Amino acid sequence: MNYYIAFPQIDPVAFSLGPFSIHWYAISYVVGIALGWIYLRYFVRTHTLAHIHSKTIDDLITWAIIGILLGGRLGYILFYNPLYYWENPLTIFMTWQGGMSFHGGVLGVIFAFWVYSKKKSVSFLTLLDLGALAAPLGIFLGRMANFINGELYGRITDVSWAILFPHGGYLPRHPSQIYEAFGEGFILLILLNFLAWKSSLIHKPGKLAGIAMISYAIMRSFLEIFREPDAVSGYYWEYFTKGQLLSVPLLLIGLYLLLRKNDACHPPQTKN
Repeated sequence: MNYYIAFPQIDPVAFSLGPFSIHWYAISYVVGIALGWIYLRYFVRTHTLAHIHSKTIDDLITWAIIGILLGGRLGYILFYNPLYYWENPLTIFMTWQGGMSFHGGVLGVIFAFWVYSKKKSVSFLTLLDLGALAAPLGIFLGRMANFINGELYGRITDVSWAILFPHGGYLPRHPSQIYEAFGEGFILLILLNFLAWKSSLIHKPGKLAGIAMISYAIMRSFLEIFREPDAVSGYYWEYFTKGQLLSVPLLLIGLYLLLRKNDACHPPQTKN
């Protein structure tokens, strides 16, 4: 006899203000960005980084928000279901229903940080390193919001912790959103910040960002084994998923950043 865990009855709407509904998905983005902002302000106060201080982080967060929202949404539309959004253009703006691509968000943030670095004459790669330290916070919260929404669920399984998702049919599935929250979020958060505080990598621009991209690509590709493939895309070459294929360029960029020769390495310093 197979057992499964009933999906918890959590309303995707956290609360309502008159005709406006505030979804947990939106809250996850707001809280993730706010925590990242607070943490990075603290980090740059305790580490000496060329031309980067608390005011830089304040400005950078605005650019990051633009990059995350535009890149994440456009990435989802272009990578996963362009035909649907072409036929239903108004749904492009219904972000509270989900539909954000991590890979698109990364591209959006990279572009936003590059523009900001040119305007302010600061190290583009150091900005990427800082972004990498905070990103897992948002990933963790975003994946938990996916779970609350009952979306992006896993493949059918008979493990004892399988969950019967409301929109996942009549058979229990892997809670892949929780797997991803733990792997892509919590584990990467611990790994990257351990390296940032306990090594000199933060003074070698691009190295932490490279490790972050490589780690995410590997973790995402592995966890895709448990996640139900996108209904529109399905499998490529009968095995690979869209998430795995999109992780390949991320892996290659990460390898380039990790292996490239630094123009200059600054000795680690801390502020008293």
